[in-house]
Amino acid sequence: MYRDIAELRHVQTRSISPENFTGAKGGGARATDGTGAAAARDLGPGWKVSPSVPIGPGETFDLARIDGPGRITHLWLTTHTDHWRHLVLRAYWDGAAEPAIEVPVGDFFGQGWGSFAQLSSSMVAVNPHGGFNSYWPMPFADGAHLTVENLSDQEVIVYYQLSYEVGAEVSGAGRLHAQWRRSNPLAAGSTHVLLDGVRGRGQYVGTYLAWGVNSRGWWGEGEVKHYLDGDLDHPTICGTGTEDYFGGAWNFDVPGQGYTAFTTPYLGMHQVIRPDGLYDSQQRFGMYRWHVLDPIHFETDLRVDVQALGWRQGGRYLPLQDDIASTAFFYLDHPTAARPEAPTADQLEIC
Repeated sequence: MYRDIAELRHVQTRSISPENFTGAKGGGARATDGTGAAAARDLGPGWKVSPSVPIGPGETFDLARIDGPGRITHLWLTTHTDHWRHLVLRAYWDGAAEPAIEVPVGDFFGQGWGSFAQLSSSMVAVNPHGGFNSYWPMPFADGAHLTVENLSDQEVIVYYQLSYEVGAEVSGAGRLHAQWRRSNPLAAGSTHVLLDGVRGRGQYVGTYLAWGVNSRGWWGEGEVKHYLDGDLDHPTICGTGTEDYFGGAWNFDVPGQGYTAFTTPYLGMHQVIRPDGLYDSQQRFGMYRWHVLDPIHFETDLRVDVQALGWRQGGRYLPLQDDIASTAFFYLDHPTAARPEAPTADQLEIC
């Protein structure tokens, strides 16, 4: 991941935004119409005439279309909090007809509950108030196409800027995939599946969970399991508990403080939503782990799941039926992979 910032490389930087929809060299700040045109009426072109785009109900907007080989290095995006779960981000690599990334915008940036939580990490940063930043490298050999679909019944205003390199060396690089799944509620005695049916060679690099607790007591005894390269009933990699996987311990409970949020470069529980005595009746959590320094490599196939376990009397585990939404990030040697059906607006609803 790390590059020597002093190294001079034979690449060119380009940027796509509402001020330069194609990323063309010298193509920025030329707009004569846009969402800022009225504010710039005394100043004219070059003065923030087109900082954002409206996306109508049910519409899909092209964030970027890039030809040839390249590498996306940064994506910044923001919109109103009401829309974080009803905008779906998709990315298509190398001319593929199916997306490699298909995730609600909020969840892609670790904000699955539609409520702001500061996130300071190496790959994703979310800053006041809803400034979404992704630093996941996104290489492609024969074109990239990124879209945002508005599943709500309202027009949405989106601000964005996407930076990328042309002339970058991408041979041997995998394509970034991200998949979203939700169990609401998780069926009794089952596990929540993060990935299933992934075929090919690659590496698993990240997990975000938006976890809503539907019962009393501690909820995070469940193990995260990675089934690699032909594993069937038994995984090659099995963790020791949910809070352990995300880098915490002992229920994330600091004595005298209770659940304690934390955010670090590679892992954290950055969001704790406590009941408010009215509409927010359940505890909700946001957790992430980026396998940047410890990617999980697979040669032929991958499946990932997590258990939901609490405690019952007699020191016995209690399988839970919680509301769990996951976003799984992985690189693959193919531009497409088996994925679940695209979520509907009702399936995305925060409830």
